[in-house]
Amino acid sequence: MTILIDPPNAAGHGRLWSHLASDESFAELHAFARAMGIPERGFDRDHYDVPAEWHDRMVAAGAVPVSSRELIDRLVAAGLRRRKNEVLHPRRPGQPLQLPGPVRAGARVAVVATAGPVDPGRLAAGLERMRSWGLVVDPPGDLAPAELPWLAGSDEARAAALQDAWLDGSTSVVWCARGGFGSQRVLDLLDWDAMAGVQPSWLVGYSDVTALHQAFAARLGVATLHGPGAASLSDAAPATVESARAAVLEGRFATMVGTPGRGGSAEGVLVGGNLAILASTVGTRGSRRAGGGIALLEDVGEQPYRLDRLLTQLVRSGWFDDVAGVACGAFTDCGDPDAVRDVLSRRLTPLGVPIVWDLPVGHGEVNLTVPFGRLALLDGGTGTLTPVS
Repeated sequence: MTILIDPPNAAGHGRLWSHLASDESFAELHAFARAMGIPERGFDRDHYDVPAEWHDRMVAAGAVPVSSRELIDRLVAAGLRRRKNEVLHPRRPGQPLQLPGPVRAGARVAVVATAGPVDPGRLAAGLERMRSWGLVVDPPGDLAPAELPWLAGSDEARAAALQDAWLDGSTSVVWCARGGFGSQRVLDLLDWDAMAGVQPSWLVGYSDVTALHQAFAARLGVATLHGPGAASLSDAAPATVESARAAVLEGRFATMVGTPGRGGSAEGVLVGGNLAILASTVGTRGSRRAGGGIALLEDVGEQPYRLDRLLTQLVRSGWFDDVAGVACGAFTDCGDPDAVRDVLSRRLTPLGVPIVWDLPVGHGEVNLTVPFGRLALLDGGTGTLTPVS
């Protein structure tokens, strides 16, 4: 571990400050700062600001004193010097979000269980599928026991696993093992300032992972991938598997064909996911509205009257205000399909925007991967959705 600290020569708020940095990784810098009790708000892009009276204590704990010039030179040499426009930050609804870097063969994938318990056999087979693509895959670590049977581990353990994977500079993809329920419970346990200070990875998952898609968009301004969980890759339809592989390794997304709905075309940033999770996040810091974008919706096991209630909540809350279009995926096991379509049409058609039904996204037989936070074209007349970036 190489933690660096320069002299307390930066003036601000009526006192002098030192800069604490690492020339190895942000992960070790954040770990050192936490151990020393440095407030999270002290992190600024690539270093922590620490008051002059803390300087000697940092050195005693192992920080190496260097000049300010050397600290900057070593940050630059390590590739850790970050300009303001490179730091993750929230963006207004409708704006494209920052893309993580490209993923190549040999890249590292960290699989995390942020929600429900995972079937070991299905997970092992899903990880082998990823490895067959040339990826280095780290399985989920052991989690502290959960108090509730529908959680994969304690909230603290699941949050720590997700955060550690995101902060690990060697990780290119953070892939959620499955959905279920529980991702919302970890959101308030994450160090969002620290997570904003690293080069982003791709986050992959769907269903309950919608809570993470929304929060990563709202709080970090980073694009994510709505696609199958790692465990489901073991027995997913070939089209689902190939779509996930092409999205992660090639940044390639196919045009999806559904059923024409309300005519017209629209271009906008994709936002959305599971309808029930979207409705339950309204009013929290982890909600990103659909304004200016294309809302993608899917769900499973919600009867028509409950779909009505969920859509009404989103409409009344303003989540759909200024939406450019609506793309509906699968509504699986939600009762009579005609009744489901009737409810969706009654609540969505008054928005006055292009609509497409029955896209192969969600809990249906095929679940194609799409990039949230990036532009797409929606054509209500032909029933197609085409990610364009």
